[in-house]
Amino acid sequence: MGGRGQVGRLAVAVATLVFGLEAAVVSGIYAARYSGRKHRPAATFPVLPPVDTDAAGAEITVYTYGRDLYRDMLSAIADAREVIYFETFIWKGDEVGAAFKEALIAAADRGVKVCVMFDTFANLVVRPSFYSFPPSILVRRHPMFGGGGLHALDPRNSGRDHRKILVVDHEVGFLGGYNIGALYEKYWRDTHVRLRGPVVADLDFAFVDLWNSGPGGHRPQLPAPPRTWDSRITIHRNLPRYLVYPIRNMYLEAIERATSRVLMTHAYFIPDADLTRSLLNAAERGVEVSIILPDQSNHALADWMSRGCYDELLAGGVKLHLYQNAMIHSKTATIDGVWSTVGTANLDRLSLAGNYEVNVEIFSEDVAATLEQVFANDLQNCVELTSEEWRRRSLAVRLSERVIAPFRPLV
Repeated sequence: MGGRGQVGRLAVAVATLVFGLEAAVVSGIYAARYSGRKHRPAATFPVLPPVDTDAAGAEITVYTYGRDLYRDMLSAIADAREVIYFETFIWKGDEVGAAFKEALIAAADRGVKVCVMFDTFANLVVRPSFYSFPPSILVRRHPMFGGGGLHALDPRNSGRDHRKILVVDHEVGFLGGYNIGALYEKYWRDTHVRLRGPVVADLDFAFVDLWNSGPGGHRPQLPAPPRTWDSRITIHRNLPRYLVYPIRNMYLEAIERATSRVLMTHAYFIPDADLTRSLLNAAERGVEVSIILPDQSNHALADWMSRGCYDELLAGGVKLHLYQNAMIHSKTATIDGVWSTVGTANLDRLSLAGNYEVNVEIFSEDVAATLEQVFANDLQNCVELTSEEWRRRSLAVRLSERVIAPFRPLV
């Protein structure tokens, strides 16, 4: 019995030491990144004006700069006649956030039905009074926890509302990576699309379905719009409520079909073993696989988690391009000049098997050409990470990567 007790105490001591070491490394990562750093650096980076394209009877506009996007979103809200569905993950209480709030209230005052959704947890740092709305606006706050007691442990009651959607009059829709705030208006590089045509009904339904069935209790039900069939442009939704996560499979299927090039841009790139293998298989069969990542994102730990796959990817012929001097928050990919996706889902566990997300999948040479142009424009602000350079990183960095590696499946 005494031997067992000694083994038990030793196990506890080892676990405590390991946990303490991991905690120290994580604390050091954040201290090194954010010590003395200004919250909003003066970032300059190349952008393109909004680009209009056509696909499967839909008009698609690609945005790469927040100011252009917000201008057109606010214009659509100002022109609304019937209904507005507005959903966002982060909604800052600054001048940009206030402009959207005022525009939505003005629309409601002139008789437009306005429905608003936002994530409670993501906006804890915003003063609560900002989220006070007149009775003319219907509001659904995505709860921090989807159920009380043991229900909180059910994965169907978890997941943040990480989506960014605006639908106006069932005629025009917006989705992509942009949250709402002054930081994103000028200082972050992101990608969003505006949709017109039959596909808007699918984006409309994406909002309505979460409003009607998502966690958070009773709310007035919204009518589901009629939709049509067209496989060339599809709205995909990750829905923790139903344990349905199609966006990951969408990526796997597309990468496995690639014959010439895979061009991806991702803010938080922490692929699981299957996605990593799929990218390496593509490179092995001669496909150009190029990925743009932030050199330093707004989440230091995510950056370090991402680096855990660099050795394998670089050794396998995947090209990694690090975006300089600004945060790139896009979640986009285009393959073989035919297939493209833009949306809210990152390539990490939180997005692909945790959060509510929405991506549009498009089969269109015109849209693919536009996103390839965006990719080439972003490359102007990147430095390619070579295998030789990566192998020269310090021993301390290597050890830190090993220490925090167990966290990778969790983020």
